[in-house]
Amino acid sequence: MSQFTLHTPEKVRRALAGRARELRLVRGWRQVTLAERSGVSLGSLRRFETTGRISLDNLLKLASALDQLGDFEALFQRPRARSMEELEAREAKLDRQRGRL
Repeated sequence: MSQFTLHTPEKVRRALAGRARELRLVRGWRQVTLAERSGVSLGSLRRFETTGRISLDNLLKLASALDQLGDFEALFQRPRARSMEELEAREAKLDRQRGRL
């Protein structure tokens, strides 16, 4: 039987906040330390750790300060083409869309 997990934006936000807090604590940093190193205000960091709410820009700053910025590279990856024809068709479609205003 396969296991099914329902992800919601709320659950993902809170999980990210919890993991960021854990990384901060593993480094022995206080909230003020991470705020200073990342350039994110202390209030924004506290709100993030409490609620999971944060702007994308501030999330990326925190990820950078915690040496986790590379993890964002995996988001929104194009699916792998199953054949050369599929890859060529995809590229042709993107070229047509890029020309639009």
